[in-house]
Amino acid sequence: MTALRLRWQRSIAIAATGAAAFVGTAIAAAPAQAHTPGWSVTCDSVSIDLKAYAQSGNKVTVKAGDKVLISEDFGASFNKKVDLPEHDKPLTVTAQVVASDGDQYSWGPQTKTSPVCDTPAPTPTPSESESTEPSPSATPSQSASEKPEPSAPESSSSAPAAKPQGGGEDLAETGSSSNTPMIAGIAAAVVVAGGGLVFFARKRRSSHS
Repeated sequence: MTALRLRWQRSIAIAATGAAAFVGTAIAAAPAQAHTPGWSVTCDSVSIDLKAYAQSGNKVTVKAGDKVLISEDFGASFNKKVDLPEHDKPLTVTAQVVASDGDQYSWGPQTKTSPVCDTPAPTPTPSESESTEPSPSATPSQSASEKPEPSAPESSSSAPAAKPQGGGEDLAETGSSSNTPMIAGIAAAVVVAGGGLVFFARKRRSSHS
């Protein structure tokens, strides 16, 4: 009976020792599992995501080449995204965290490479002839009906009058015309009348004397 008791006590002691070792290992591993570092890099930005750190005294530093992008103290967590400087060749980015609760929880500097962003293809520019030179429009040929007809020349008001038929100018030059007998008759009558008046006047004078 004494031997059984000794075996039972020995078994309990072994079990207790194993349980204590397991609990100690779990407790020691818990802080390491709680710290969750995370960061990523693209062609134009870097993102930092840190969780489950000590409540204060932690520090994070991020650089792009020699340029410091982030240098801040943080508490239990830190999350931030910053733009990277423009670059035409791959850019080296480094990140480092110093934990306040032990060097075993610090990490870095870690290095990642930011690739060059793809440049969008330029939009084709229309050629100068397409953008500035309008296509010549066909010039309609002028039809015969559209041509202005020359107007008839206006009759001149100063056009010479038609010459009288029968050679009037020749008659005027010679002194004979169709009215000559009438004029001669009138002249003869005037002469006769004048002679009569003279005769009557002389006769009257002689009668008075």
